[in-house]
Parts: sequence; C-alpha cells; structure tokens
Amino acid sequence: MKLSEIKNILPTLENTAFQLENGTFVPEHFHVTEVGIITKKFIDCGGVIRNESVVNFQLWNADDYEHRLKPNKLLQIIKLSEEKLGIQDLEIEVEYQNQTIGRYDLDFNGTHFILKNKLTACLAEDACGIPSQSKFIELNTNEASCCSPDAGCC
Repeated sequence: MKLSEIKNILPTLENTAFQLENGTFVPEHFHVTEVGIITKKFIDCGGVIRNESVVNFQLWNADDYEHRLKPNKLLQIIKLSEEKLGIQDLEIEVEYQNQTIGRYDLDFNGTHFILKNKLTACLAEDACGIPSQSKFIELNTNEASCCSPDAGCC
C-alpha cells in the first residue's frame, strides 16, 4: 500500500486497527512511534546495484492500556512527517515487534489494516543459476497414448 492510499482510507474509519495475517490483532493501545523513510542501497548476487525506499511506520505497545490512536491523529502524524521529512508517495512498510522486530507490507481489508508477511527472494535468479519455478511439460498429442484400452496397462 502506498502512502496516498492510507491517507485516503483513514478519513473513512472510526478506529485504527492493525491485524497480522494469522488473525492476531495488534493490541488496540498501540502507538505509532516513528514515521520515516528507509532507503536501502545494496548489490544483489548478480552484481546489480539497487536502491529501494519505503515509508516506515513503527508500531509499539506501551502500558497505557487506555490509549487509542484515532484515524485522524494518524493522518496528522503522516502529514507532519511529509512536511518535515519530504516524504513522497512510496510503499509503506510497518515495523512491529512480535517475537522479534518484524517488517511487514501493509494492506487493507475494508475494515482494518493487515500486516502482510514479507518474503525474501533472489533478485538475480538468472545470474545465480536458480532454475525457473514454473516448469511446463510438453505433451506430444501426435503419438498414441501408452494407456490406450488395448495397451494392457490399465
């Protein structure tokens, strides 16, 4: 989800809720403790230099169980971050500590936000010699089937 999308969704909500893909909700007393830009410059295993930038939200739980972050307040935090940091309309990545700090993609199911699990991937499969994930078997339709009624195999 891009920053512009969450900015369009927030005014339509009464409450701000985040849920992990396994169905567990982030406790409703969470805080958004950081909004920022994370830029990653790296070289993949094929030798290609790459740059990635995302808007980062950090969710945190404190002991203030009565705290509730309303959609309008999150929208204000986002707008302040855009103004002060020059944040552009990038994809959002959410940091949330479960057993360890996890990084999640963000989606919306019509009611609340979903923290989608991120997966690692090889960006240079052709350079690594990794076989293609999808293989197709060519069938020769010109030859008779080995399992024809009189082949004796059925």
